[in-house]
Amino acid sequence: MQSTPNYLWSTEDLLGQGATASVYKARNKKSGELVAVKVFNSASYLRPQEVQMREFEMLRKLNHKNIVKLFAVEETGSSKQKVLVMEYCSSGSLLNVLEDPANAFGLAESEFLIVLQCVVAGMNHLRENGVVHRDIKPGNIMRLVGEDGQSIYKLTDFGAARELEDDEKFVSVYGTEEYLHPDVYERAVLRKPQQKAFGVTVDLWSIGVTFYHAATGSLPFVPFGGPRRNKEIMYRITTEKPPGAIAGIQRQENGSIEWSYELPITCCLSTGLKDQLIPILANILEVDQEKCWGFDQFFAGTNDILHRMVVDVFSLQQASSHRIYIHSYNTTTKFLDAVFKQTNIVPHHQEYFFEGHLYELDPNLQAHHFCRTTESSPLTLLSTSEQPEDVVGVRYRDPALEFPKFLPRVDVVADCSAAKSALGAAHQTLRVGQALRRGRELLARGLHWVMLRKKARLQRVRSIPSPSSPPSSEQLAPTSAPPLQVDEELSQCSHSIFDFQGALDGILAELVKDRQQVHEDKSIQQMECCLEKMQMIHKQFKKARTCLSECWGHGAGMSLQRPRGKMGDLGLLGSAVASWNPQNGLGWKGPAELFCLCVLTVALGAEPGNEVAAPSWVIIIIGSMMQRV
Repeated sequence: MQSTPNYLWSTEDLLGQGATASVYKARNKKSGELVAVKVFNSASYLRPQEVQMREFEMLRKLNHKNIVKLFAVEETGSSKQKVLVMEYCSSGSLLNVLEDPANAFGLAESEFLIVLQCVVAGMNHLRENGVVHRDIKPGNIMRLVGEDGQSIYKLTDFGAARELEDDEKFVSVYGTEEYLHPDVYERAVLRKPQQKAFGVTVDLWSIGVTFYHAATGSLPFVPFGGPRRNKEIMYRITTEKPPGAIAGIQRQENGSIEWSYELPITCCLSTGLKDQLIPILANILEVDQEKCWGFDQFFAGTNDILHRMVVDVFSLQQASSHRIYIHSYNTTTKFLDAVFKQTNIVPHHQEYFFEGHLYELDPNLQAHHFCRTTESSPLTLLSTSEQPEDVVGVRYRDPALEFPKFLPRVDVVADCSAAKSALGAAHQTLRVGQALRRGRELLARGLHWVMLRKKARLQRVRSIPSPSSPPSSEQLAPTSAPPLQVDEELSQCSHSIFDFQGALDGILAELVKDRQQVHEDKSIQQMECCLEKMQMIHKQFKKARTCLSECWGHGAGMSLQRPRGKMGDLGLLGSAVASWNPQNGLGWKGPAELFCLCVLTVALGAEPGNEVAAPSWVIIIIGSMMQRV
C-alpha cells in the first residue's frame, strides 16, 4: 500500500505503466472517491527540473471535458515522490476498446463518431492554449461512460506535451513508434542524425493513424513481420507513400507494398461516412509538412462531418443500404445528388416510400424537415428508370477468410492470439449476418409496399366504367398513333378546355348582371304599386269628403260645423277609414299600413286655401310604407 496525505492505493491496482511513471487506481481517504494517481519513478527525476514540472503546469492550465482533469499534486509519505491525482476513467482507454474482439475490425459508426467528436474537441482546446501533445495514440485517450450510457473520451498523459504555436518548431523527440510522424520516427527510432525541426503537424499525423486504427481495427502502415520487427520498411512505407494513399501493407518478406486509397471493406463505417473521412486522412497522413494540412483545415474538415445530419436510405432494386451525410440546411436537390453519388440513380428517377406511404420531397424542402430515419426505418428508394438496376446487396468480405490457422503444436501465446482472432472473426460473422437479415427485411417490406401501390392502381383502373359495346376498329385506330401525335392532341384538348372555361366565365358574369337588373326592376314595380294605391286612396278620400260636406249641410240646424285645418282632415280621415271597402282593390295588409296611407292622404288632400305642408314625420312614414310594400 502507498499513500499521500489525502489518497491511498495498492500497487496491485495498476492501470498503466510508462517509461517514467505508473498509474494506479486510488481512493480519497475521506470521501472514498475513486481517482487515478500517477506516481513518477526514479528515471523521471533524471530529466531536467523544467521537464519534470511541465506536466503539472500543463494540466493546471487545461480545463476541458475531453481532457483528463488534474485534482491535486501531492507527495508520498516516505520517498517524497511526486504524485499527480487525476480524474479516474473507469472504462479504460481507446486501446482497450479496440483490443476487444468485438471491435477487431473497427468501431461501430456511432462510436467512431463519438471518438471523432471528443478527440477533435480536446485537440481544439489544446491549440487554443498553444499546446502540442506529441504522444497522441489510443492508449492516451481514456474512456468514461456517462450517466446516459454514452461514451466520453478524454486526452491524457501530457508528459511529452509542451507549449508550441503554429509557426514554432521543436527538436526533441517523444511518442510511440507506430504513431510517430516519419521525420520524428527517423530520428527517434532509426537513430539517424538529422537536424530537422518539427512543428505542430506531428500531432496531426498521430491523429490520422489513431483515427485509421479506430475505424479499421488495424494500423495503416504495416511492414511484413510488424512495425516493431521491420523498422526500415516501416520508415520506407511512411515516406514513400503516394499522395492520396491512406494505408500501405507489405504482405510478404521483401515483397511490394500494397497501397490503399480507401478504407477496407471489413470496416464498419458506411460509404457516406467513408467518403467524408478519407480526404481528411489523406491530407493529414502527409509526410511533407508543407503539403500537410494545418489544424485550421483539420478542424474545418472534421467539424463539417460532425455538423451533418444522417438520412438512412434503402435502395430497393439494388437491395443496398446507404447513409447520406448532409447539412440540415441542404435542400432536397442536394440530397438527391448525394443519393445519386452512392446509387447511380439519377434524381428524376428517384421515388421514395416511408412507412408504407409514398414520400414526396419538395425540391426546396430543407433536410431538417425530412422524416426521422434509422437503419431499421429508412427511406425506401425505388428507381423509376426503365433500365434495370444492378443488384448490389450487402457488400462484405467472407468472414470465414478471417479465421486464423491453428498451429499443430501447443503454444500458449500463439493459441491466445489465434483464439482472439477467431473470436473477432465470429463477431464479424455475426455483424454480416445481422446486416443480411436487416436487408432481407427491408427488401420484403419495400416489395410489399410496391405491391400494395400497384394493387391500388389496378383497382382504380377497374373502377372506370367500360363501354356497353366493344370499340370498333375505327375507334381503336387512334391508339396506334405515335406518342408525339398523342401529345399534340392532348395539347389541343387542353386549349379547348381553357376556351370553354373562358366562355363559362363570361356567361356567369352576364347572369350576375341580369340578376342585378331584375332586382332593380322589382323595386320600380313596388314604387308603381305604391303610387297606384295612393291615387285610389286619394279618390276615396275626395268621395268621403263630398259625402261629409252634404251631411254638414243638412246638419246646419243642429249647429254642426266642419272642423278646419289638420283636425278637420283627421276627421275626414276617420270617414275614409269608415267608408273603406275591402273589395275596392286596395289590397290592405293590415291596420298599420292603412294608417300610414291615411296619414299620407291627409298630407296630399289639403285644400289649396289651407296651404297645409307635409311635415317631416309624414315623409318618414311614406318611406317606411314603401319599404313594406
